[in-house]
Amino acid sequence: MKRLVVLGGGESGVGTAILGKLKGYEVFVSDFGMIKETYKQVLIHNEIDWEEGGHSERKILKASVVMKSPGIPDTAPIVNTLNAHEIRVVSEIEFAAMFTDATIVGITGSNGKTTTATLIHALLDDGGLNVALGGNIGKSFAEQVARGTFQNFVLELSSFQLDGIDKFAPHIAVLTNLSPDHLDRYNYQYENYIASKFRITKNQTSDDYFIYDGDDLEIERWLESHPIKAKKLPFSLQKEVKEGAYLKDKKITILIDNKPFTMPIATLGLQGQHNVKNAMAATTVATLLKIRKETIRQSLEHFQGVEHRLEKVLKINNVMYINDSKATNVNATFYALDSMEVPTVWIVGGVDKGNDYSELLPLVNEKVKAIICLGVDNSKIVNSFGNIVDMMVETDSMKDAIQVAYRLAERGDNVLLSPACASFDLFENYEDRGRQFKEAVRNL
Repeated sequence: MKRLVVLGGGESGVGTAILGKLKGYEVFVSDFGMIKETYKQVLIHNEIDWEEGGHSERKILKASVVMKSPGIPDTAPIVNTLNAHEIRVVSEIEFAAMFTDATIVGITGSNGKTTTATLIHALLDDGGLNVALGGNIGKSFAEQVARGTFQNFVLELSSFQLDGIDKFAPHIAVLTNLSPDHLDRYNYQYENYIASKFRITKNQTSDDYFIYDGDDLEIERWLESHPIKAKKLPFSLQKEVKEGAYLKDKKITILIDNKPFTMPIATLGLQGQHNVKNAMAATTVATLLKIRKETIRQSLEHFQGVEHRLEKVLKINNVMYINDSKATNVNATFYALDSMEVPTVWIVGGVDKGNDYSELLPLVNEKVKAIICLGVDNSKIVNSFGNIVDMMVETDSMKDAIQVAYRLAERGDNVLLSPACASFDLFENYEDRGRQFKEAVRNL
């Protein structure tokens, strides 16, 4: 009997375990930390063998294949041991894709992938397709494959998930953009991170599609030196393209097989330059999958965005509190600060992933009246912006940060949580950070 070992007992791991058992594998789940009670109950209910608080090498090395959860680095001792024994280690995406014939749309990129994936899912769902959303968001891809009811999948894919693929090939791949992120996992080499993102297209054929930001110099440079087989469909705000999407006269034009589709950007539910690009990418996918133009228009008008991404929470004393907890890198925070129209109290900080804050200096100078640091170690932020803003306060809990913001903000100001960092020093994840922000604001 084939044996599947799953490293990590979270959403990804438990979903893979369920699928593995269904497909006749002997399954063992091993978590170096503690497994959440809800996931434990699922494993017990499905009669799946598991352990927590450490790895039993003897049990793990009997594996035919190992699924490693994306949060576990390739340098983890257990992964090194598996590699030394030449036991195949894959990601959930690779494992689950073996068991579905569904059409897969994969979305990766440094920023915008959650919004773009959620928007694509909305367009396809509104268009009547039987479609599920998964990957780095929501329910695990593997568990949804196990249910066996979906003909289409929209998958948000992180570079960590793509690092663990061999044969995985989405029919449509989207690369939203590139900016330095997670460099701590890539030996602080930006090119390693870029190569990781481009794995999304490595197994595509000439029958598949690669949709990407045609204004992104790093993407263009990579494509020049690495020819790909998929049909290339760029989207651009700066130039007209022969096939793909572009902006002209404040209208989005999608051009595929010489059939143009246009829509004014003024009617988009999500505003801002980066959201025009997200809408272009999503509309290109929907057009390829034959969704009616009228349906696409209506969906784009009604789409309101995703939680923790520039989410307006409450206005108190004429001060708007905005939750952008999903901004876990500098580039995402750049978009957030760029969209601020009034003086802003900026809450920033967390686990630094090799951030370079210099690109934010002009925006901070122009828009930010005070900075509230929210992290265990704020020294880099203090050094970067200490001379630029008049007021800088260090806090170590969300409640304190909001109390300080409440005192500093005046009528007509914004209070923006846009951390530019990961959240694991003080919070479980960015969702937990965003929810604590909203709760603290509502308790003012």
